[in-house]
Amino acid sequence: MFETPLTKRLGIRYPLIAGTMMSLSSAEFVAACSEAGGLGVLCSAMYPDEKTFGEAIRKVKDLTDKPFAVNLNLFPMMRPIDNHRYLDVILAEGVKIVESSGHSAPEDLVGRFQENQLVWIHKCVGLRYAQKVEKLGADFVTVVGYENGGATGTLDLGTLVLVRRVAEGVKIPVIGGGGVTDGRGLLAVLALGAVGAILGTRMLATQECPIHPKLKQALIAASELDTVLIMRSLKNTHRVWNNAAAKRVTELEAKQAGLNEIVSAAAGEKARQMYQEGDLDLGIIACGQGVGLIHDVPPVRELFARIMREAEEAYRDLAG
Repeated sequence: MFETPLTKRLGIRYPLIAGTMMSLSSAEFVAACSEAGGLGVLCSAMYPDEKTFGEAIRKVKDLTDKPFAVNLNLFPMMRPIDNHRYLDVILAEGVKIVESSGHSAPEDLVGRFQENQLVWIHKCVGLRYAQKVEKLGADFVTVVGYENGGATGTLDLGTLVLVRRVAEGVKIPVIGGGGVTDGRGLLAVLALGAVGAILGTRMLATQECPIHPKLKQALIAASELDTVLIMRSLKNTHRVWNNAAAKRVTELEAKQAGLNEIVSAAAGEKARQMYQEGDLDLGIIACGQGVGLIHDVPPVRELFARIMREAEEAYRDLAG
């Protein structure tokens, strides 16, 4: 019922993309999302060198024969990587779908995307950025509203306005997100003109997501009011779960602490320790307002099938 330009072009069953979640988008988790009928996305920036990155791609291919994508990160990083060299690995391993995301378009990589006939998805925060990558030759553009977890950009536009504005402002297909957690959310972004939905926060509370069960249960118990914006003072705003670690960051920003002190408080190493050990106050975790709509921890396959069933039921209810 929901065959779209996204499902047809990518060869996936459902118009659902499991958004890149940095270290949580492990090879096993990416494969589970693709096996479930959506598109899993491996995060290249989490691998310290081309060797380990190539091993991760091969691990995904060992676990699934379904399509998956690789994300190239264009955001500033503590440990910068050469995306040209990582693209070499992507091409050598035969990956056909690449997603880029960051403060700017990957203009120096576009020619190689096109020469090698990759499907290029670019994730950005507003219409003018979408129009730029359309001119550069992007196949799809992804936009997520201000409700989303992780990087929110600087425009502070909600999903209802942003997705519709971009869909009417470009000719290439749009993938929409920001608060999408269920079938009604999927149907909403499709109604706004998108060809599929990207999910982030909802994927945290799945059986395959590699975070501690205590953290999954805490997220289920959270409401739509339990997120906070941090690092706005650094012009790198992120929406995260409002735990003790997030409160430490907001306190440092309020007293105009230095860059190094704020970055250290939000360090990814502490988050990874929290994911593994279940100390809920240790680190930061990206989390959108849609967390208030999450009530269980299903397998990804069950979640995706449920989302599609709910979307069909909601469509019939509206039509009837």
